[in-house]
Amino acid sequence: MKISFLGAAGEVTGSQHLIETDSRRILLDCGLFQGHRQESYLKNSWFAYPPDSIDAVFLSHGHMDHCGNLPRLFSKGFRGPIFCTSATADIAEIMLKDSARIQAEDAKYLARKLKEKHPPIEPLYSEEDVDGVAKLFERLDYHEWHELGDDVKLRFLDAGHILGSAIIEMKIKDQREWRHLVFTGDLGRRNLPLLRDPETIEGCEVLISESTYGNRVHEKVSDIKEELYQILDEAYRVEGRVIIPAFSLGRTQQIIYYLNELYNEKRLPHIPIFVDSPLSTRLVSVFRHHLHEMDDEVQAMMEADKDPFGFALLDYVSTREQSIALNKRKGAFVVIAGSGMCENGRVRHHLKNGIDNIENTIVLMGYQAANTLGRRLQQRDPKVKIFDRYYKVKAKVVQLSGLSGHADVEDFKWWYAQSAKLGNIGQVFLVHGEPESAEALAALIRDECDLEPIIPHYQQSFEV
Repeated sequence: MKISFLGAAGEVTGSQHLIETDSRRILLDCGLFQGHRQESYLKNSWFAYPPDSIDAVFLSHGHMDHCGNLPRLFSKGFRGPIFCTSATADIAEIMLKDSARIQAEDAKYLARKLKEKHPPIEPLYSEEDVDGVAKLFERLDYHEWHELGDDVKLRFLDAGHILGSAIIEMKIKDQREWRHLVFTGDLGRRNLPLLRDPETIEGCEVLISESTYGNRVHEKVSDIKEELYQILDEAYRVEGRVIIPAFSLGRTQQIIYYLNELYNEKRLPHIPIFVDSPLSTRLVSVFRHHLHEMDDEVQAMMEADKDPFGFALLDYVSTREQSIALNKRKGAFVVIAGSGMCENGRVRHHLKNGIDNIENTIVLMGYQAANTLGRRLQQRDPKVKIFDRYYKVKAKVVQLSGLSGHADVEDFKWWYAQSAKLGNIGQVFLVHGEPESAEALAALIRDECDLEPIIPHYQQSFEV
């Protein structure tokens, strides 16, 4: 059996791994490379294999760095099944439609900026390609083994990373011999709001494991709700607005859930809260549809509150006109809008209109990449550029951490130790991590594995 690492090898983007046997070619994930525009476009445009030669895709979850290049694969000839959980299928279709729309808008914008003789920049795929991909989704339940012919068996376990995320467990026959493989996808954390804890495995011969935070311990989740309460209480007293840039998938739903808990506890200040993101609103509908897949706390809440994503003080903004009207609103209110790093979306308009008021608060909820507006706010730059104009940062900037959906050192320790107790772990390949994170995780798990962990390079292949 041959495994080729065609993305998320030595980096944290573009998850894509190819498994080849004497009779099958199976792709684990087909994610977008994200980074510098030209480099990413070249990587995303090209496949290391004929797309129509792939028998099936096993999809771990609906983040764009794991599913985002499926429509390109479809446009180049792939027509096989895409196996995933039901929630992942629902999320991926929404995320891919949004990606196709953004690509089309970017292509039009660049066409106006490029010199006459420059070749046009084409979108990677269209909304029609997304429609084609959506028809290929095969929805599978967690925990059940599914026989895909006489040489492949597939089972999903809950990865606890985002709604619908899966650890992919495979039994594949190669040259008359059954092999047991596991792909973690993105492994989640314990005790995150909404999500069930990641499940462990019972050993395997080959494990492809993420390593994003193999060298880091996250802050505790438990303090976030109390910190949000303090911020909203102060805003209510000084009649300031609270601007929360948040990723549409996962982070926005977690924030709403915490605010809903505060409302149910009668601790939420009487302050209007607006979710100003059409993408977030569509994704909330998916979360509402899959409430039965969430953790025990959600199930307990629903005995008294049937909707963890709706309460009297919360409104979902749909139209552009409603969004613009918020910037003219007086008094205290909260607006949650994309994107999480403040690089695009409606949040930039809210920042432009609220950043120079000392009564306002900007709440950053997660990692802010270098050279983003979010990073400049995080490092307290006195002036920041929004829409080609500089604004003084007079608003208070608060960083809340602890909601990362990726396993950290403590989670990896627990997961590998528990899995190794139930069965031997053979050859481990560490992907989806920067080199220093992968190397740290290799040292951490060495005693739990039969063989020395391997950190593959981009496009490197191994016979196993």
